[in-house]
Amino acid sequence: MANRFSASTGSLGSLCLRCSSTVYQVDKIGPLKDFTFFHQNCFKCSTCGTKLSLKTYYNNQQDKDDKEIYCQSHVPRTGPGHLDGMSVGIKSALKAPKQKYVLNEQIRGFGKGTFDVEAVGIKTALSSPRVREADGRHRNHSAGTFDANALHIAHGINATKVQKKYGSQQFESRLEEYLDENTQKDLEMRHRVEEDALYQQFAKKRAEEEKRIKHSIQEEWEKELERLTKRFQVDPKGEKKKILSDVEKTLTLKQQKERRDLERNMTFKLGKKKELLTRKLLEEERTATADLIDKHSKEMMNLINQKRNELEKKKCTYSDRQCYVTEELIPYPTHSPPPSPPKLSKRDIYNDPAVFAELDQVAINVAQEDQVTFTDLVRPLIARCVTDVEKARAIFRWITVKNLNNMTFDSNIYDDTPMALLRGIKNGTESYHVLFKRLCSYAGLHCVVIKGYSKSAGYQPGDSVQDSRFRNSWNAVYVAGAWRFVQCNWGARHLVNSKETSQPGSGNKDDSLRYEYDDHYFLTDPNEFIYEFFPFQPEWQLLKRPVTLQEFEENPFVRSLFFRYRLYLPDETTTAVMRTDTSGAVVVNIAMTSHMSSNLIFHYSLKFFGSNVNTYNDINLKRFVLQSVVDNIVTFRLHAPCRSTLLLDIFANAITPQEYLSGEPMKFKSVCKFKILCENLQSLMVPLPDCASGEWGPAKALRLFGLFPLTHKEAIIVSSLDLEIQFRMSRPLTDFIATLHKNGIDKEALSKYVSYKAEDETITFVLIFPEEGQYGFDIYTREKTTCVQSSDNQLLTHCCKYLIRSKG
Repeated sequence: MANRFSASTGSLGSLCLRCSSTVYQVDKIGPLKDFTFFHQNCFKCSTCGTKLSLKTYYNNQQDKDDKEIYCQSHVPRTGPGHLDGMSVGIKSALKAPKQKYVLNEQIRGFGKGTFDVEAVGIKTALSSPRVREADGRHRNHSAGTFDANALHIAHGINATKVQKKYGSQQFESRLEEYLDENTQKDLEMRHRVEEDALYQQFAKKRAEEEKRIKHSIQEEWEKELERLTKRFQVDPKGEKKKILSDVEKTLTLKQQKERRDLERNMTFKLGKKKELLTRKLLEEERTATADLIDKHSKEMMNLINQKRNELEKKKCTYSDRQCYVTEELIPYPTHSPPPSPPKLSKRDIYNDPAVFAELDQVAINVAQEDQVTFTDLVRPLIARCVTDVEKARAIFRWITVKNLNNMTFDSNIYDDTPMALLRGIKNGTESYHVLFKRLCSYAGLHCVVIKGYSKSAGYQPGDSVQDSRFRNSWNAVYVAGAWRFVQCNWGARHLVNSKETSQPGSGNKDDSLRYEYDDHYFLTDPNEFIYEFFPFQPEWQLLKRPVTLQEFEENPFVRSLFFRYRLYLPDETTTAVMRTDTSGAVVVNIAMTSHMSSNLIFHYSLKFFGSNVNTYNDINLKRFVLQSVVDNIVTFRLHAPCRSTLLLDIFANAITPQEYLSGEPMKFKSVCKFKILCENLQSLMVPLPDCASGEWGPAKALRLFGLFPLTHKEAIIVSSLDLEIQFRMSRPLTDFIATLHKNGIDKEALSKYVSYKAEDETITFVLIFPEEGQYGFDIYTREKTTCVQSSDNQLLTHCCKYLIRSKG
């Protein structure tokens, strides 16, 4: 498991100074003086045993070898009315004006005084070279300089190292330092009473509405039955028949049939009305639940802000007997800030999700347990969090790990059971987004639910999103000094694409859903988020220039993997709907960043739009697309075989050459889709030769096999009736097989026109074409191995293909 903290903070299993037992990350406090560590329960005054926090502990300033911690009453001092050499010049420094600077502006110190670093000269002292003593632990000081441990800012310096990992963000006091658990639970219980009352209203209204509908249907049934009976009580002469006491005995076969039909219709009508009623009531309940949770979230945030402010007021100012220094910081905002574009990108905050590995594991562990209250849930989730980003991360990962959609609930949920915590999810009145907002408020984070449209399941490029199917909700949470997007639902759920179909005959509609974590939907950058989500309120696009709904629909239809692989569209003219020219041709370019270009493999599928038909005149539509790679650009040249509307789905996978050469099946996932319109076709395109699927040209041979093309570096070759193609091997390859393909000719008949020869590191393929025309040329090979047996059993892998136009 990756360590979130700097190497200087110690190993994962440091020893507690107090009890000498191993201290693990989940229970660690430190490093403190000389890199000492404590268990949370051992973090007590050495003299009186009072439990301390990082805000209230003191070190012995008179003895550098004393690593113990003390409360304010028992910390050793120089004596009343005296200052030691370490404190010289502090009074005058306090009177110096504070200077503005932006270095580490959001780190929180851990002493009780608040002093500007520039005013007391600490910044210079900390950055200047120090003379180490023989034991390598203590430092020499001259008058007016300060040791980081002596000033209790060692923890702050280590926090700075954490900050460098996550970017600029707010470092918070731990929740338990200013809000005790019972106070928070008391407010939660008051909220629970209000929520119980609301759910009772829901149940009462549902029962009343169902009763009303049943009564209405019953009245309608009786009226229709009366009409039916009257029709069959009158004979053709208009004389009334004798009415028997048992009507059923006098009904004719026709009357019985009509009665059965009427009964079926009324039952169907009742079911339909119940369905519409349930949908209507559920929408009303969701709105009422969201409003109540919004109210509760504000009240919880007010409580946290109140207690946080009380803590700030309790901080004592400078004392002659003891001095503590903190850096000036920007506090987490008390009120919810207005929406505005963030100044930092997600990659400025963190580059790799692995930095959260330990925090994610905590969320996974908490998700395996059941909690009775939200306080019981949130507190262990954020116990080790030192930044607002970490708090949001812990909550996000808990929701994505918990997999709420697949949870089974008891039919009877009591208020004091763990399942009552998530009854809103069970009843469908609370969504992932409302739950995320609720949990954020318990952690002291501002969070909003945003409503709008999304290019979700069932959407195809070119579709209009103004459809109830594409309405969606998501969150924005205020962390790292700005509002940032979070989509918990999409972070946990994946739709299986056309390359990963469900098992036939399974009969389970959930087989098409894949539940796996996707980091893209945590703190997504606005310029990427806008490709999939369009809020009703333009300001919540968080863009400097908001896009219109039309622009949103015209944006290429890309998925999270597109951004995870750092792909981008080099042509500004690329849109969701691409139109061919009069020859049926259209070109789609996708660009790769340099560090990804050596590992990405692309694939594609082509179908008639709105269907699963992928053939035309018994020819696979793939043969009307030429995929090639030049430098960092992947190009798809498509020629429509007829006037039609097509769907081009582009897939990708990041693999190593070793994985590719292993012969194991590769799973490709969709990165983007395009709707191709061919409305005017004046010339027909013949299909490409039936070669192996995938890209054309030598780029793949170079990336995955180390075969350097010496003669032909493009995918398309124009040649005479004979041709030589040469490669240089950068690593040992063996058993080359080359095949030639031409439409209308069997490939076995063309095998005699291809040969190769190997001389040292050079491989030369010799081709003689029997006639003019368009040919496809495939090359297969494998790596040499030291084990003869494994080499014999190793399959040959496709490494390269060319499109050759031979002229006499």
